[in-house]
Amino acid sequence: MRPLRYSINVTLDGCCHHEAGLPPDEESMAYWTAEMQHADALLMGRVTYEMMQSAWRRPESGVWPDWMGEADVPFAETIDRAAKYVVSQTLDAVDWNAELLTGDLGTAVQRLKEQPGERLWVGGVTLPLALADLGLIDEYEFVVHPVVAGHGPTLLAGLRERLTLELVERRPFRSGVVVTRYRPLPR
Repeated sequence: MRPLRYSINVTLDGCCHHEAGLPPDEESMAYWTAEMQHADALLMGRVTYEMMQSAWRRPESGVWPDWMGEADVPFAETIDRAAKYVVSQTLDAVDWNAELLTGDLGTAVQRLKEQPGERLWVGGVTLPLALADLGLIDEYEFVVHPVVAGHGPTLLAGLRERLTLELVERRPFRSGVVVTRYRPLPR
């Protein structure tokens, strides 16, 4: 069974909004690129799907936008070609190597986990909360930035039951960013 990993950038005060001042540096982008290359598929809610698609989908011209630096292009290429599953009650169709995940969320995600492969990846805010409540997340990976946002959505806000996690990896970056990866202990 392939594990489902929840990965997200987060501030020291737990803010997980993409506009919280979390600009990735070259080391972070290289890390995210390598992590995405190990994912068999990406699982996203509608908001994350639309946000990621608007930023990282290869333009029809085939030329990446000017705002992308050299460190951004490998990540963009990796996420652009990745298989994606989108959970949405409002979208009728998706593209960008994506498929709508329909039916009961728990059953659908469990079926994905039972397929052979290395790893599934989920990001965002709302969908991971639902998956955590269902006990379907096998690994939690927080890329903690040395920033205090002071506002914005916080990590797993509204979780129904407390999660106790075991640290399995800690990796500091030169920028002060620290990647921490945990596995949940049995409830």
